[in-house]
Amino acid sequence: MLVAAAVCPCPPLLVPEVAAGAAPELDAARTACLDALGVLAAARPDLLVVVGPVGEEGRGRHLEGAAGSFRGFGVDLDVRLGTAPVTGPVGEESAPDAAARPLPFSLAVGAWLLDRARWAGAPVEGLGVAETLSGERCAEAGRELAAGADRVALLVMGDGSACRTLKAPGYLDKRAAEFDARTAAALGAADLAVLRALGWPLAYELKASGRAPWQVLAGAAEGAGLGGRLLYEDAPYGVGYTVAAWS
Repeated sequence: MLVAAAVCPCPPLLVPEVAAGAAPELDAARTACLDALGVLAAARPDLLVVVGPVGEEGRGRHLEGAAGSFRGFGVDLDVRLGTAPVTGPVGEESAPDAAARPLPFSLAVGAWLLDRARWAGAPVEGLGVAETLSGERCAEAGRELAAGADRVALLVMGDGSACRTLKAPGYLDKRAAEFDARTAAALGAADLAVLRALGWPLAYELKASGRAPWQVLAGAAEGAGLGGRLLYEDAPYGVGYTVAAWS
């Protein structure tokens, strides 16, 4: 059963070493993320799953101990999901596969946040979710995650629209601000109905990578009775970033 969730943005710029001289611009977002992780720790889960958006590669399960890197951004920095080495039964999507596949950037940022928060609680796994996965499939994945242990917590990584300004990665789209306001309010209020109703075509057009992970969260939270709290909402670099905590 889901007992807590933290919603965080997933830009590699959240990592100070990647942001370099621009790092202070996201200090407030980093602080909010760490506050949200504190809510996860306080819930004392039996299992923590980091859920993040991915492209064609990186989909599916990533076991504890899976590694990621920010070397593609010119930074000599590696991260690991949790602390235990990769283990698991050979045959399914298990240890050898998980060890060979690097963490996608969304999960690598999540792993960095956990390391920054000095996570020492429950075992940690990752789930890479395709950005085009239907809402129904997302909800189904969420329900499966919630059934994975008696007390499950989720760290849900994903960004809002990347079309908030002329200089944004997706240029300016007048629909973006309203989309971000609606989703931020829903994440802050743990409003499952609004999150379930998000349409993937619009989210995809607005380059909102968080849509699928948020709908996984909505599925996992069914029947859990969790309340939400909005910790941060802004659009630096023209991209919507939201941090929320559910408990």
